[in-house]
Amino acid sequence: MPTILGQNQYGKAENRVVKITRDGDTHHIKDVNVSVALSGDLEEVHLSGSNANCLPTDTTKNTCFAFAKEYGIESIEQYGIHLARHFVDSQPSIHRARIRLEEYAWERIAGSDANSKFIGADEVKHSFVRKGQEIRLAQITYSAEGDGGPKFEVLSGLKDLTVMNSTNSEFWGYIKDKYTTLQEDYDRILATSLSTWWRHNWTSDDERMPNWERSYEQAKKHILQAFVETYSLSLQQTLYQMGSRVINNRSEIDEIRFSAPNKHHFRQDLSPFGLDNEAKDGAVYYAADRPYGLIEATILRDGVDARIPVDMTNL
Repeated sequence: MPTILGQNQYGKAENRVVKITRDGDTHHIKDVNVSVALSGDLEEVHLSGSNANCLPTDTTKNTCFAFAKEYGIESIEQYGIHLARHFVDSQPSIHRARIRLEEYAWERIAGSDANSKFIGADEVKHSFVRKGQEIRLAQITYSAEGDGGPKFEVLSGLKDLTVMNSTNSEFWGYIKDKYTTLQEDYDRILATSLSTWWRHNWTSDDERMPNWERSYEQAKKHILQAFVETYSLSLQQTLYQMGSRVINNRSEIDEIRFSAPNKHHFRQDLSPFGLDNEAKDGAVYYAADRPYGLIEATILRDGVDARIPVDMTNL
């Protein structure tokens, strides 16, 4: 039976690039995990083994490090745009480049006032501790195909941002059948570990480019503020409010998708010990890591088509 070649891509995955920028005695860190995937006129490398159109994956790795030195890493979005444009524009056989990036944040460790001078400086500006919150994400896709010329798609996002409201959350009025055992709850803990991607409407160099660092910080701020300020009757309602807050306040973002696993906290039954355990009195809970409810949703600007793949946030 004859076969044909379907979708294919190749590249170097998970290049760990750490760039130190020195501003006098003050140092800045960009710690990035970058993966490159290239596609284009690559039929012969599969069908006959000819490598004439194949840029080695080792070259893509080297380019990631060289670009970090040549251009710096102002933001992972900007870094990814530089890389994607380079791979497509410099290689006739490569028509599309997808750059996926993770950024691991660090914050400064301050020395004590009394002992900072033992290293010969009044203030320590080069010591860091890894932040324990979210991992920042970006995916840059650049394609030379299409009547409109080269186009970018820029997705930003985050994962592993764990948040909790210890009250102002309820869950009741749901469907009940013979298999339902869950009790209605009018004062519960709502906790989740957010994974989210959002899509920018910037697509070409002809348009004004967003300030990627500010855009990320503001999107995260609106997500967290909506989580705080929503009196939640369901996690679905909270996700919609978070997404709507981002879309309504950030004109450069047209679409956002969430995946939110419930971090369940159940009130422990202390009645065998003669103890009440009501939320209003300050309850004791047990945290259940699995199984967990998994709530997902996409929120769009009116009139915009959904383009963020569902499986990008499906855990």
